[in-house]
Amino acid sequence: MKPLILSITILVLLAGCAKKQEAPKTDASKAPEAIQVRVQQAVSRTLDKSIDVTGTLEADETVNLSFEIAGRVSSFRVDFGQAVKKGDVIAELDRREYEWQLERAKANVGQLSARLGMKSPDEAYPTSTASMRQAQANYDDAKSKYESAAKLVQSGDISKERAVELQKTLQARQALIDATRDEMNGLIAQLRAQKADLEIAGKRLADTVIRAPFDGGISAKLISPGQYIKDNTPVATLVKTNPLRLRVEVPENYSAQIQAGSVVSFTTDAAPGKEFNAVIQKLNPSFDSKNRTLMAESKIVASDARLRPGTFVQVKLVTKKSDAVVMVPKSAVYAVAGLNKVFVIRNGKAVEVRIPPSVEQDGWTEAPAGLIQPGESIAVSNLLNLINGAVVKTL
Repeated sequence: MKPLILSITILVLLAGCAKKQEAPKTDASKAPEAIQVRVQQAVSRTLDKSIDVTGTLEADETVNLSFEIAGRVSSFRVDFGQAVKKGDVIAELDRREYEWQLERAKANVGQLSARLGMKSPDEAYPTSTASMRQAQANYDDAKSKYESAAKLVQSGDISKERAVELQKTLQARQALIDATRDEMNGLIAQLRAQKADLEIAGKRLADTVIRAPFDGGISAKLISPGQYIKDNTPVATLVKTNPLRLRVEVPENYSAQIQAGSVVSFTTDAAPGKEFNAVIQKLNPSFDSKNRTLMAESKIVASDARLRPGTFVQVKLVTKKSDAVVMVPKSAVYAVAGLNKVFVIRNGKAVEVRIPPSVEQDGWTEAPAGLIQPGESIAVSNLLNLINGAVVKTL
């Protein structure tokens, strides 16, 4: 009896297991559930085409100030970082030696002027001197005597020898006139030279002072009072900080689209959150052979004190103005594995469209030309659950 009961028990257990292993039947005709998404329409906008490049702000002018003469520094009026105005005194040399040179040059000019009979060195040069006039008077007297003697020789009232003697005296007096004229011309030449020396002495005295050639700031102080320096030794560096020169390196493949008048905007870490504008004014006539770029330059008024020479800037350079493009909401862009894509809703399904990094403006991103049309619906929610071809339901 026990073997019979055991057999029945085993059969019951096997039947139960068979029921548990039966797979539930599914309804193959049931459609997949639609993914609910919110959408926004792509729009057409007029957008300036631009490229992002790097640039540098440079001083409009930079000069190393120096004395043209040697001497001992008597004073230095400015310091590092100080702002100066055009004409401000930067440094001075000891003036005494150059003042003495000027006085000596004045004395030499006065002496020669007096020898020429000039009341002032500034009046016109004389055409004759006292010596010349005296020589001319002696010549006229000798000429009169000789002419009279020449007549008396013919009448026999004077010997021929006496006439010859008077003729020689006349010739000597003529030579004296020529000598005094040459002396006057020589004195005039010396006076011209001494006047030039006087001008040089005056300039050297003026050169004992260095003045700022333009408004700017002292970026380097290179000497100290009491120091003896040779001529043309740099004493300070002056930079003109307004306006500033914005210099931009334009890649060779974009150079044909850049010209004078092209618009640029730039930002810098020195002034976070602020954008500045400028217009290209000059282009380098040649490319940089090392990095194959073209240098473009613009002058800007430094209205913000944070803009300084040497500042590195990020520049947006407009290559084409007013180009019609299709824009999609920035919130519709889904980035995964280094790729950007959006989902366009067409015929109730999500269609994946990849877009490269592009221009962004006011929360919108430029879409590739021809892939998305203005007015098409773009998914802006539930992007993680969307795949290409997924059935969607718009909210």
